[in-house]
Amino acid sequence: MIKTNIFILSLSILIISCTQNPKGTDALAGEPLTKTEDVNKGTKYFIDPSSSVVTWIGSRPVKQHNGTIGIEEGYIAVDGSSIIGGEIIMDLPSLDIKDLKKDSESYDKLKNHLMSEDFFLVDSFPRAQFELIALVPYDSMVEISDKDEYPSENTPALLSEFMVKNPTHSVTGNLTLRGITKSITFPAAILFRNDKIFAEAKFNIDRTEWNVKYDDESSVLDKAKDKFIYNTVNVGFSLQAQKEE
Repeated sequence: MIKTNIFILSLSILIISCTQNPKGTDALAGEPLTKTEDVNKGTKYFIDPSSSVVTWIGSRPVKQHNGTIGIEEGYIAVDGSSIIGGEIIMDLPSLDIKDLKKDSESYDKLKNHLMSEDFFLVDSFPRAQFELIALVPYDSMVEISDKDEYPSENTPALLSEFMVKNPTHSVTGNLTLRGITKSITFPAAILFRNDKIFAEAKFNIDRTEWNVKYDDESSVLDKAKDKFIYNTVNVGFSLQAQKEE
């Protein structure tokens, strides 16, 4: 199991502050973390792109869109029975919009917009990356503290509603998007079965942390007119990885 100074410090604070209820919130973005384990000393389980996917839901007060992003490649490194690192490379041009008919005018218009500088800036940054830094057993005693959202017919799902049921681990890693790297932590369900690893997670991120600010929530006037896009994006992934031969 990976041990970082961040987790040691967090555990110390939790023990000292035992009279306070610990809280888990959305995947709050922080400064990038440094990997402390050598992933090359472990056995690699390579992610199967055909059996793995990233999902997303973006919301306006008047509508929602949902879709997927393909995984180009990746791996999970295991030393003994402990996961010590990993990497996921996401292929942003493969983004699919599931609630619109493919090749329709509305589909093409939205996808082109998502590929533009207003969102993913794919011409400059065609890939997104998640680097696994730390993984610890999930603490079921953590109280989930949901973010307050502007109420509407399409308010983004709260973390307590959206997260995977019965998570086994808390995952910490660096998410790089548009050339910006931020650390995030989220709950995940991870299962070893024979020579495979199955992993699933659902969590919320604030897109503006990665400079995706098109129609964001900064203007109260826009909120009143229901013409903004929520900063919160519901993100999920489902991974299947095979032990290297």
